[in-house]
Amino acid sequence: MIIDFHTHVKLSKKSPFMPDYFRQMMAEAKESGLTAIALTEHFNTTRWEDIYDFLDAEYPYRSGHYEAEGMKVFPGIEVDVRENGHVLLVGGREEIRAIRAALEGHLTEGNFIPFEGLMDLAEARDMLKIGGHPFRDSTPLALNVPAEQLKRLDALDLNGKDLHVKGPEVCRREVQELSYTIGVPVVGGSDTHQFLQYGTVKNHFDDECENSDDLKKAIAAWNYRIDLSDQLDLKVRAATLVKKYMKQCLEEKEVISL
Repeated sequence: MIIDFHTHVKLSKKSPFMPDYFRQMMAEAKESGLTAIALTEHFNTTRWEDIYDFLDAEYPYRSGHYEAEGMKVFPGIEVDVRENGHVLLVGGREEIRAIRAALEGHLTEGNFIPFEGLMDLAEARDMLKIGGHPFRDSTPLALNVPAEQLKRLDALDLNGKDLHVKGPEVCRREVQELSYTIGVPVVGGSDTHQFLQYGTVKNHFDDECENSDDLKKAIAAWNYRIDLSDQLDLKVRAATLVKKYMKQCLEEKEVISL
């Protein structure tokens, strides 16, 4: 199984969920060599529920994942915590919806849930917990949360965007040093919003996984390897530019429709 642990299916938090765009994203993910993704859309994105309503209506759900356009899609969510950092949670569709409902009062800056509180929620539902881009300048989770609390994570995110911005050597060193310090494995996530970014980071698992419990066990046993694309910088730069112009087109279309 070849999986990307950090992906989005909307261009931005304010943009609408577009079914045709989702289908194109899955086709491009498959074309890039992936066979699975963790769908970790932002918890406070506009009309978050549209995504899972669409998935439930359109695709079969078996053993903890959707089968969508030839891809395994593991339900997930990306959550902001009070300490200024992001956490990726992956679990069953009921658990993901329950987490989102529990966070209804924590959707805006100033009201974000504390890291410890989010861990309590996630552990009560036995979810896979990944520290998102832990050394990103804007949301440095690793610098704001004590190591003893970070040990509650199941993995750390080696992030495609950060690999591009900081350079692979610096980014990998930061994340790997934290991994050794707290004893938490590293997995790769592209942080894709626009499909050209797929394939920047891939996790090759020795065996197929059907649900988040399988993923947790495989990660804990280090039964996988991470590959970085030789074209990582080009792919991220291209995706960033295309995303920018697509957002502009959407905004102009909304203005015209008004």
